[in-house]
Amino acid sequence: MIWLETKKLIVVAIGALLNAMAMNFFLIPANVYASGFAGVAQLLSGIFGSFASTGILLFILNIPVTILGWKKVGKSFTLYSFISVFLMSLFLEIIPIIQLSEDILLNAVFGGVIAAVGVGITLKWGASTGGMDIVAMVLSRMKDRPVGTYFFTLNGIIIVTAGFLYGWEKALYTLVTLYASTRVIDAIHTRHEKLTAMIVTKKSDEMKKAVHAKLVRGITTVPAKGAFTNEDKEMMIIVITRYELYDLMQVVNEVDPNAFTNIVQTTGIIGFFRKD
Repeated sequence: MIWLETKKLIVVAIGALLNAMAMNFFLIPANVYASGFAGVAQLLSGIFGSFASTGILLFILNIPVTILGWKKVGKSFTLYSFISVFLMSLFLEIIPIIQLSEDILLNAVFGGVIAAVGVGITLKWGASTGGMDIVAMVLSRMKDRPVGTYFFTLNGIIIVTAGFLYGWEKALYTLVTLYASTRVIDAIHTRHEKLTAMIVTKKSDEMKKAVHAKLVRGITTVPAKGAFTNEDKEMMIIVITRYELYDLMQVVNEVDPNAFTNIVQTTGIIGFFRKD
């Protein structure tokens, strides 16, 4: 368990480092903007000039969000997300801003891809890069709407503001960055807000107790039988958010490493889905 948490911290640190490198080597020198709170911090840093750096502003913006996430989302997820934000802010201050290329398109694409790898591996290990991830989770649970709506709104504001401040060419290249980021994150993790897990196990009672101890989700069980072994089993069907996938897989591996688990995308739900 300690080694698992250590690996998670290492992955979060690598993700934060990749995000900081993407910004200081590609996006900031080219005045191309990242998505979410990182992009907001870039814009504010550009407005305030030398009074506040991107790293410091990113950290300040995430303080109220962390408090909100601690109360509404979950302590473990929020803790690792805050660690990710803290490390990213630290790396942004330590790593010098260097322009590796004068080609704005290369900066936009490579910055977006490298940042997305950092975000993707962080999400895959049950944390986030903070900021809009946490806000969107809270809002989606209150309204039960896709988090993509809130990401799109905030990123739209970033693009329009960048266009007004630095010209519409910069705004268009910011769109390239956002597109590249989205595609890479989708490939590494998953773009779908809700997922359905179907777990076939012989330890259904222990599995149900462990899942309920970790997640606030309903479970539907269906009798199942192995066609080859003819053994009696149960199939557990659980609808979760993408942010809960890591915790669920940890529970499955701990309770029954031999369980067969199928994760599929869920495009819509009719009926009750617990949001808090």
